[in-house]
Amino acid sequence: MAKENDEESMETLSVHAGRKVEESTGAIKSPINLSTTFERAEDGSYPKGYIYSRNNNPNRESLEECIKLLERGERCAAFSSGTAAAMAVFQSLSTGDHIICPEDMYHGIKKQIDDIMKRWDLEVSYIDFTDTEEVKEGIRDNTELIWIETPSNPLLKVTDIKRTAMVAKKHDIISACDNTWSTPILQRPLELGCDLVVHSTTKYFGGHSDAVGGAVVANKNVDIFDEIRNIQVEGGACPSPFDCWLISRGIRTLTLRMKKHSKNAMNIAEFLQNHSEVEKVYYPGLKTHPGHEIAKEQMNSFGGMLSFQLKGGKDKAFDVTSDVEIFTRATSLGSVESLIDHRSSIEGEESQTPKNLLRLSVGIEHADDLIDDLRAAF
Repeated sequence: MAKENDEESMETLSVHAGRKVEESTGAIKSPINLSTTFERAEDGSYPKGYIYSRNNNPNRESLEECIKLLERGERCAAFSSGTAAAMAVFQSLSTGDHIICPEDMYHGIKKQIDDIMKRWDLEVSYIDFTDTEEVKEGIRDNTELIWIETPSNPLLKVTDIKRTAMVAKKHDIISACDNTWSTPILQRPLELGCDLVVHSTTKYFGGHSDAVGGAVVANKNVDIFDEIRNIQVEGGACPSPFDCWLISRGIRTLTLRMKKHSKNAMNIAEFLQNHSEVEKVYYPGLKTHPGHEIAKEQMNSFGGMLSFQLKGGKDKAFDVTSDVEIFTRATSLGSVESLIDHRSSIEGEESQTPKNLLRLSVGIEHADDLIDDLRAAF
């Protein structure tokens, strides 16, 4: 392996982490193990370590090992979706616990907290995470979890991970960071002091819009992970072997893809910033972004996600989404193809996202083609 913590090391890990040559045939690609159950020895034991595919599976084990190494974590649990991974973290808490979340967080997780986890009687505060002092002030005697999302979805607000994790540790509170948008290629929250990292592996890890999954990675000495693992197995929100295989395959090109996503997004952000019909651009790579300096400190690059507001309101935003040809009108992110999404309409009536805002998941096409596509749509 290359030296730890440098870019070359991540490139090598992306290709080799969790990968083993198949012993019986010498195949360099892991087979897809679809068996739901595994043979016992005569004494009733399981000498090969596998009992039932809900408990563990060779493909899931390989994926967990890979993500664990990329995040520099101690343990990893793979789930059937990113929301299932987040749910497991919340379910590991107790009735009456208090959690602190960003006011601008992914609406699917917010909806999960508000609509489902209220049955746990969890208390929640939504605050501005760009101000660490507000995080401090939001702490109560029963606060058990601080949930970080940076850059945020869809306004790309930047949280100082290191400072926020320090606040959590000082008060003996678990800190968890949704690292889906950045991946460990661009940002490693565990190294900055977080206890847990959560991913929707559907997105950049898979990278091809053909597999759904999630993951929780734990730092050293994080006791809550035992409960998260128990919820994974006993709750049954486990990814299929084929999805694990597809996501593992996607990770092999993750480092290269993240470079291209980031480069393309930067070029598009600069184009949008100078366009007469654009009201505002949200991208931490721009020097005008209020979180630029913090992002520069904690990220290796600025990622493939950006949002922008158009002059002309909601109607103009829908006109643009109707006229693009290379961008696809679809709600997801992190794949090789570029997507354009009108966020407030997907988030529903409770959405606080501006009606004239469009979110871009910038793919790996040629940047000039993507810019020309947007220019023509405007």
